[in-house]
Amino acid sequence: TGYEVQLDVYPLLHAAGILLIPKDLKPGEQRPVVVCQHGRDGFPQKLIEDGYTAYNKTAAKLADDGFIVYAPYNPYRGEEKYRWLVKKATTVGKSMFSFIIAQHDQTLRWLSSLPFVDKQRIAFYGLSFGGETAMRVPSVLEGYCLSICSGDFGDYTRKVVDTHFNRGFMNSMEWEIPVFNLGSTFSHAEMAYLIFPRPFMVERGHDDLVQQTEWVAYEYGKVRYLYDQFGLGDKTAIEYFNGGHSMRGVGTFDFLRKHLQWPGEKKH
Repeated sequence: TGYEVQLDVYPLLHAAGILLIPKDLKPGEQRPVVVCQHGRDGFPQKLIEDGYTAYNKTAAKLADDGFIVYAPYNPYRGEEKYRWLVKKATTVGKSMFSFIIAQHDQTLRWLSSLPFVDKQRIAFYGLSFGGETAMRVPSVLEGYCLSICSGDFGDYTRKVVDTHFNRGFMNSMEWEIPVFNLGSTFSHAEMAYLIFPRPFMVERGHDDLVQQTEWVAYEYGKVRYLYDQFGLGDKTAIEYFNGGHSMRGVGTFDFLRKHLQWPGEKKH
């Protein structure tokens, strides 16, 4: 059963999304939650309905699997409209993620208050700009017990500044991406360090044009090294698959079942 939700965050700022609740939920039962985040210029229905091949109905499949699922809106919609929001935020030392983190902070408070939610088992799984959110929000908000970055993870600093990489941000319409001093402080590995020791996973299609596979492997190697040094190598994983910019939902589903301690209802 799906419910449209809107939450107040600050005056003129709301958080919204779609909550999916499995119909076999028993009275008094508490289940883990997976927050599924869409990418740039997307919306929650893309994660639920047919016809969106990048998302492969991931939110609906997770609900079929027995998880409670929440698919939130993120404000990176409307292309130039959200970019002007970023530009105005930059003038006061903020970024788009200043809004997004506030929205997810309120979302976590609300999810944790629901009687059928196990607030210790709320996970994050995002694709593309949702994958970028998977790096930034759980690194700040510890209410997310696990994070999966799909279709975005890699050598982010190089992706932003490399003028020779034709799919880099220097050669794209996304002029809002560069953030002051980010390159000398946090790339994706460092963001994952802030998620540590919570479980963290990367989902990577070999044909995904966002980054090259060797860049992804280079950056993930630093993350795996950290987890291994603390004897926590079983808490991190990367899955490569033949495919493009999409949620495959195979290794990631296994990762969620394992670390959220949920046996699963259906196999996909």
